[in-house]
Amino acid sequence: MEHLPVMYAEALQQLAIKSDGVYLDCTFGRGGHSQGILDILSSSGRLLAFDRDADAINAQRAKEMLLDKRFALKHSCFSQLENIVISEGLVGKVDGILLDLGVSSPQLDNPERGFSFLRDGPLDMRMDSSAGLSAEQWLSSVDEKDLVKVLFEYGEEKFARRIARAILEQRVKSPITTTKQLADLIEDVVPIREKHKHPATRTFQAIRIEINKELDELSMVLGQAIRVLAPEGKLVVISFHSLEDRIVKRFIRDESGAKHNPGKLPIKEIDILKGILKKPGKGFKASDHEISQNPRARSAVMRVAERI
Repeated sequence: MEHLPVMYAEALQQLAIKSDGVYLDCTFGRGGHSQGILDILSSSGRLLAFDRDADAINAQRAKEMLLDKRFALKHSCFSQLENIVISEGLVGKVDGILLDLGVSSPQLDNPERGFSFLRDGPLDMRMDSSAGLSAEQWLSSVDEKDLVKVLFEYGEEKFARRIARAILEQRVKSPITTTKQLADLIEDVVPIREKHKHPATRTFQAIRIEINKELDELSMVLGQAIRVLAPEGKLVVISFHSLEDRIVKRFIRDESGAKHNPGKLPIKEIDILKGILKKPGKGFKASDHEISQNPRARSAVMRVAERI
């Protein structure tokens, strides 16, 4: 299945792309948003894209796009954004940054990646298959307390303790090595079914977030993004669940409000630290038409910030 960029037109509109501008697409995926940006840029514009997934970097679409001299693609996670921008001499020159979070359709559709319980495959779940522990390795060693915490906080799973206990009991007998094994185990121990949601959905989400350090990476890249943006530069973030959106919303709120320097009383005008982002508007949701064409868009929230 072809990966459909969520909120494609809205993201390009909110980036307010200047034909000669410099832009970052921090989640290249299969290049949908990146191609849209390039289509607007003139010969003097520039687009630098990132992805931590080697499959995205090596895909045919990426190879074709790299023939365009305006475009560069880096195999990198979010937390390296500032270092890469510094190495490219672009600090303070970036006109827009796009973050399209979550898992792409090609990742979900490939059983070998282990992201989906709908297709049996190795229990991997790493965005970058060359780095870090796989889900199988993590589950083989995590203690019960930490597993419960991950399932409850990242998956908002109310049966976290029951699932964690079942995983630990099973791994004593034999290792859990496939997505089907894990999904079947969860299905057996969860007593209540949510309508239109597989019992393993929250657990798979939680484990994926943990082993990829997705929320940590997001928190790091937001701060780096506003440090490299040019004045009036735009930050556009599309998130797909409440934990991501909460981080983005709070970050934009905190960086757009005046703060005083504590410990200096009485507070003087000179001690007030002004926000470096314009006050944000409300988040954007996908249209009903888009949701009907791409159900994945249903949970998407897009937030936009502008550097002062």
